[in-house]
Amino acid sequence: MSIYQNLLVAIDPNQDEQPALRRAVYLVKKNGGKIKAFLPIYDFSYEMTTLLSPGDRQAMRQSVIDQRAEWIKYQARYYIEAGIPIEIKVIWHNRPFEAIIQEAIREKHDLVLKMAKQHDKLESLIFTPTDWHILRKCPCPVWMVKDKPWPEGGKALVAVNLSSEESYHAALNEKLITESIELASHVDQTEVHLVSAYPITPINIAIELPDFDPSAYNDAIRGQHLLAMKSLRQKFDIDENKTHLSKGLAEDVIPEISTKLQAGIVVIGTMGRTGLSAAFIGNTAEEVINHITCDLLVIKPDGYNTPITLNEEI
Repeated sequence: MSIYQNLLVAIDPNQDEQPALRRAVYLVKKNGGKIKAFLPIYDFSYEMTTLLSPGDRQAMRQSVIDQRAEWIKYQARYYIEAGIPIEIKVIWHNRPFEAIIQEAIREKHDLVLKMAKQHDKLESLIFTPTDWHILRKCPCPVWMVKDKPWPEGGKALVAVNLSSEESYHAALNEKLITESIELASHVDQTEVHLVSAYPITPINIAIELPDFDPSAYNDAIRGQHLLAMKSLRQKFDIDENKTHLSKGLAEDVIPEISTKLQAGIVVIGTMGRTGLSAAFIGNTAEEVINHITCDLLVIKPDGYNTPITLNEEI
């Protein structure tokens, strides 16, 4: 059995085409599993209708919920008729990202899929505030889907951090690769590639230290990263020609390599910080996310604790 068996699809209420649902159906056809098409809705005007009793307001809410559920059922009718197991759930909630994350936690979903808007001219993806909240705070993996068919021979590009000696980075690297390989084995044998960036020589050091040799420094840094990449690829039996190591910033290197490979998806990890920094997914990760032009899979480390708490089910 493959990972990602209990899929939660965040439905876009503003369009009939649902790329995230389409991608989820593709995964279920390949991997098995089930889908929940989920839509949190809210209309403030219903809350302002003071002339109605609470019971009447509740009846009006339920009427809207029922209408939207029928609309989703109509959009998914061909999938349902084909035997794809799709549950439809619509709730009244004024904070969509909270509702989505709470549903993922409550029902133990192992993957959330949501459509990402695409910039018409720049090809890059556009993430709404709701998207960012989900990416930062959802404990299970989040797949942001681009509204385009999966490219022919599309590859999975896994961004690994080779610059840190911290054990949690090594554990997250291995989790990213393990889940990507397992998923790829069930999706038309998709190729898994690894990518990492190593830093450029700091200019200030070269200026302040006359005896500093930038070329030797670059060679040493590159050598360290090559050894780390070799160790990682050998552990997972990945061919050398499927590993990519470039000098520069990760936010430049990763989108560049993904475009060059015509990758179908970039897989990236986030450390899921707590406290004040929990609001941020990580500067490097955020910059990478802002520049890619394909699907995105964001995975948290084991033991991540979301700041979102469960409310009573609505």
